[in-house]
Amino acid sequence: MHFNDYVVVFIRRVWFFIFKLEYGDYARLNNQVEEANRQLRHMRGDDLQGLTMEELQQLEKTLETGLRRVLHRKGEQIMEQINDLRKKVMEMTKTGKQMVAESETVVLEDGQSSDSITNISESGNSRENDDCSDTSLRLGHHMTKVHGFDDQ
Repeated sequence: MHFNDYVVVFIRRVWFFIFKLEYGDYARLNNQVEEANRQLRHMRGDDLQGLTMEELQQLEKTLETGLRRVLHRKGEQIMEQINDLRKKVMEMTKTGKQMVAESETVVLEDGQSSDSITNISESGNSRENDDCSDTSLRLGHHMTKVHGFDDQ
């Protein structure tokens, strides 16, 4: 035999060895895929006829554990949504109170704000300003009650 013949034989053996390794990996991976598909069918409730009592109990335990995890995660998401909604309500309430406070300082037709009218009624003769002061106070108080923004 010549040297070239030895090289050819060696190359053939290497290729055969590589083929066996790759085929073995393919067969192993194929078996794993088949097993995963079988387990998935069982979890969906399909192909249960051939299972023993022990296998059925193990499947039930697995499904119960998974269901507990799903329900736990669902509860977490619901609580997150509730907390987000509470924050939004608080922000909206704060904004509403600010809007009411701003509307109470609206400039009246004669150019005076309700704050300045209150200051006038508190100084000097309270009897002279009672009508104007009472009216503005009642309106301001009424507006907070109507819109639900009173500070209780």
